[in-house]
Amino acid sequence: MTALDTAFAATAVLAVVGGLFAVTTRHVVHAALWLVVALLGVAGSLLVLGAELVALVLVLVYVGAVVVLVLFALMLTRAPIGPDEAHRPGVWRTLGAALLGGAVATLLGSVLLPLAEPVQRADVTSTQVAGQLFGTWVWPFELLSLLLLVALVAALAVSRIPREEVAA
Repeated sequence: MTALDTAFAATAVLAVVGGLFAVTTRHVVHAALWLVVALLGVAGSLLVLGAELVALVLVLVYVGAVVVLVLFALMLTRAPIGPDEAHRPGVWRTLGAALLGGAVATLLGSVLLPLAEPVQRADVTSTQVAGQLFGTWVWPFELLSLLLLVALVAALAVSRIPREEVAA
């Protein structure tokens, strides 16, 4: 096992652990911060694989925009910051979800592990990736920025509604 394999495994574990904590925490703000950890783990994996541009775009777009937008929307809408006890799942539902997740992981592992073979790495430069990303895929990025702007304006509009109308 080389140093790159070890670094890739470490960043993969960071991404998986961050993702698990993001979906299992009861604090909304903590979930957003764990999402940052998971996305940074994915960006680290991309750096180890040699896709520096894609890792930078992931950090800039997702960590720098989406997570900040989520935190900004949470602050504007006065969302509850503490744990949400009203929607707490029961013990049986949690156990069922854990068993279902284990079954899916086992099935995926049994199908995908026999297919694992060493992959030949293609020589792709950052210029080629940037040409595809900002030439072919420029419109989806522009639509994403428009969607983020609409979400920000909607969060601002929701935050301006008086408390009496929200409760009714």
